[in-house]
Amino acid sequence: MLRVGIAGLGRGLCFFQIFKNNKETEVTAVCDLDERRAREFAAANNIKSWFSNFKKFLESDIDIALIATPFPFHAEQSILALEAGKHVLCEVPPAYSIEEAKKLVQAVKKAKRLKYMMAANMNYIHFLKEWVKLVHRGKIGKVFYAEAEYVHPIPELMRNPDKTPTWRAKLPPIYYCTHSLGPLIAMLGERFVQAIGLSTGSNVAPEFGTIDMEVALLRTGTGTIVKLLCGFSVERGSSHHYFSIYGTRGCLETDRFNWQDTAYVYFKDSPETEAMTQIRTSINHPDAPEDAKSGGHGTSEYYLVQDFIQSILNDTTPPIDVHTALDFGLPGLCAHSSALQGGKIIEIPDSRNW
Repeated sequence: MLRVGIAGLGRGLCFFQIFKNNKETEVTAVCDLDERRAREFAAANNIKSWFSNFKKFLESDIDIALIATPFPFHAEQSILALEAGKHVLCEVPPAYSIEEAKKLVQAVKKAKRLKYMMAANMNYIHFLKEWVKLVHRGKIGKVFYAEAEYVHPIPELMRNPDKTPTWRAKLPPIYYCTHSLGPLIAMLGERFVQAIGLSTGSNVAPEFGTIDMEVALLRTGTGTIVKLLCGFSVERGSSHHYFSIYGTRGCLETDRFNWQDTAYVYFKDSPETEAMTQIRTSINHPDAPEDAKSGGHGTSEYYLVQDFIQSILNDTTPPIDVHTALDFGLPGLCAHSSALQGGKIIEIPDSRNW
């Protein structure tokens, strides 16, 4: 039985029930800066240990550390957990800077048989996984262009109760590119090598200097172009993801308002799709058990946790290991650097060479 510790009882709660229901794992520790929250959650759920200090948390008898703390701490705490002899499942994104990313790679290498996986739930959205298979089968031919957006108005998360800014208010939005790039990289089967970025500046929340939106143009080694938009300080009624993929023999596109269950496709080789055809999609795997939806994002958390656990039990490389995680995350860091330099082309490093 693998003993799991959950650090961060905000986002971390999405994984609690998944680990609790898994026959291979037991949640034995929780950690949160809010001491009362940690204590009361542990008591209510019969969890052995609770902590408000992360280093003390790592001294407990856990095998797995789930890092679901604020983004600026992901790399630092993943490194500390690996150094403490724990397997790591870390929320997205993986690192806040290239320097942090390099340290994370070295920590994973030094940890040897310990597993690090990034919990990129968008890669486990059911219909996107099906699109990956479809693209790999050549159904839309060679992909040469794609667009992706992640727009999520979160003004309530950018202010503390005393009206001071939270870490989210200072976050360059394009840093949070993993939701969009993860599925696209899975479809393309290659990493991005160049980035150009531009920023709108701060218009909606100028009192904090919060960047409204950032856009990136990315290029792969074989020349495929992707346009990516991320924004969190925006006036929009709801959040949304958007994907549009163009190939030499067809295209795929999600609906902008019902992305979870509606999409449009065109296949040149199929006479029944002479025009863009609307189809139904689902974020849930049709064969998943009912409790697989307890993560909050369809069945995605259920399947990514399954893959992570199997990588530990079978001593195999996790599907989204440190290098794949950085393939998802480094383009955003480089695009923001480009934006700060007026749209200069930035070469995206390959962490495998570090």
